[in-house]
Amino acid sequence: MTLRAEARPAAHVPRFTRAVRWVHRATALLMGVCVVTASFLYVPELAQLVGRRELVVRVHEWAGLALPLPVLAGLVSRAFRADLGHLNRFGPHDRRWLRAALRRDKRRESRPAAKFNAGQKVYAAWIAGATLVMLGTGLLMWFTHLAPIMWRTSATFVHDWLALTVGVVLAGHIGMALGDPEARRGMRTGSVSREWAEREHRLWRP
Repeated sequence: MTLRAEARPAAHVPRFTRAVRWVHRATALLMGVCVVTASFLYVPELAQLVGRRELVVRVHEWAGLALPLPVLAGLVSRAFRADLGHLNRFGPHDRRWLRAALRRDKRRESRPAAKFNAGQKVYAAWIAGATLVMLGTGLLMWFTHLAPIMWRTSATFVHDWLALTVGVVLAGHIGMALGDPEARRGMRTGSVSREWAEREHRLWRP
């Protein structure tokens, strides 16, 4: 009886280490501060509710400046570097996943995925690039002596419109997470059910 019980596969499998979860939470917190403060700075109805606009500006600036720090700190973790490697590798199964997504084909066999699916990889690459562009344009807006006025005007235009796009993409990311309790559980506790892993990420070998 004991030997048979020990031979059974575990009901849950590890997905994210504590370091990986810390990076995700810290980045999400800083991104949330950036989005909320930007909303109070640019939406007139919200701007009227703020009595100390200068303080909101400073919080927004420092949160944006600190945004890359959790990822940089996470590089000391081997598990985090391994996850970055998974996100940076794009294989034939990822192209198949994207074609199925474009066709709105929701059959699981049409959307093979390893640890991360193609949608997650595209999102991670896009948000990383957008963060760097936001940081660069934000620095030009903050330190006005760094560039001529034409550059600063262009930086403001790019920063504002990209911020709006980031808000929309983040809303989609949160919506996807809300629709998948097991994925949220993996980020919250570090483990997921084996059944979910085999169903949603059948090419992943934990």
